[in-house]
Amino acid sequence: MGKKWFTVVASLLLLGALGVTAAKADELSDIKKKGTLIVGTKADYRPFGYLDPSGKIIGFEPDLAADVAKRLGVKLELVPVVASNRIQFLQQGKIDLMIATMSDTPERRKIVDIVQPDYYASGTNVMAKKSENLKSWDQLKGKKVCLIQGSFYNKELQEKYGIEGVAFPGTSEAYSALRNGNCVAFAYDDTAIQGELQKPEWSDYDMPLDSILVQPWGLAVKLGDKAFADYMSNVVKDWHKSGFIIELEKKYHIKPTKFAQEMHDKYSK
Repeated sequence: MGKKWFTVVASLLLLGALGVTAAKADELSDIKKKGTLIVGTKADYRPFGYLDPSGKIIGFEPDLAADVAKRLGVKLELVPVVASNRIQFLQQGKIDLMIATMSDTPERRKIVDIVQPDYYASGTNVMAKKSENLKSWDQLKGKKVCLIQGSFYNKELQEKYGIEGVAFPGTSEAYSALRNGNCVAFAYDDTAIQGELQKPEWSDYDMPLDSILVQPWGLAVKLGDKAFADYMSNVVKDWHKSGFIIELEKKYHIKPTKFAQEMHDKYSK
């Protein structure tokens, strides 16, 4: 009796699990049925996602989103997100897909499905006057470098590269200190530096070094949404294979990254 009861319960649990899987697997077809793909992107992170003069969200990642919508044959709706709400928007169903400068970490993989392979990556670099003629990180040894308080890379820059860190609470203070000559360089996320360098007031500055401490970026779908995750995996592979990511770097005047080139080489073989 006990064994039979266990078998019945196990069967019901299995059917229940299959039902949940089937329901989640329908979300890709739901997007096609409703005729609109809703993607969460940044609207304040030039050149990856920002507002044009008319208020439309444009940039590197909105272009990726537009390509997905085109492949699915549906309209695209972009929803602006920030780091503090992008995962919640996905979990709550406010967006179908998130392409929003998110680093791929083990902790985040527990709460959303981060599509493999990763589509991009960011690292740590410096912004400095072109006249400093920086060629290697070793040239910064013993020199004052602006930092943001609490940044994960501060310790390595000071211990491994011997910089003299000058920490500030925010980027506006760090940029002011750099402009005033209080630091020879400002160490920060390379993608943020790329956006800042596109402003005319920084025409005498550049990002001269090879980025270090590179973190891959992943786009994400709801946890357990296997059908959509598998579909997006093939899309990302095609972006790398075709060189689409490299094309977008050129379009948005982004310094070519080793990550994009290596992924293109890997998937175009």
